[in-house]
Amino acid sequence: MKAITLLSSIVLSTSAIAASAPQVSIPAQDQFFTNLSQYCGQAFAGKVSIDNAPASSFSENKLVMHVRKCSATELQIPFHVGDNASRTWIITKTGSGLSLKHDHRHKDGSNDESTMYGGHTLDRGWPQVQSFPADQYSKELFVSQGIPQSIGNTWQMYVYPKQFTYRMVREGREFRVDFDLTKPVTPPAAPWGDKD
Repeated sequence: MKAITLLSSIVLSTSAIAASAPQVSIPAQDQFFTNLSQYCGQAFAGKVSIDNAPASSFSENKLVMHVRKCSATELQIPFHVGDNASRTWIITKTGSGLSLKHDHRHKDGSNDESTMYGGHTLDRGWPQVQSFPADQYSKELFVSQGIPQSIGNTWQMYVYPKQFTYRMVREGREFRVDFDLTKPVTPPAAPWGDKD
């Protein structure tokens, strides 16, 4: 009985230590997160600057990013394409770097079949630039959806004083949208599925 009590105490103590352990802090990533956080509450218009496989939904619509929800560990940035409010970029501090996820919803708020794909930083990056190569969940999702070419995706985000850039690259494919940070626009309505 004493052995079980002692074992329980050790497990509880170990759990408490793990829970209170500080997250790894990577200065370049922290600064990138801060650089983007300063725009919380603001929205900005963008334009496609590179697309070597043009999609009419992007080229023919107004593009707006809205740094909508911000906490010490997460940024939620809806990306509106015309009247389509299905997309939100979610950047999260994970304790070992930064994660980027693409939250895709239907108009009724339900999850799209293709949602929460993205990647995680593999290196420290820079205060202005972070790269997110596709993670295992995303690769498996892409294969199951019949688009295995997407397993090579890397998403990049750039934050400079005058411009924010969202970029996706893989072999033979590049897509880039630039947003003018010097001219805030009226924030759009909440993205699909967001009640706040």
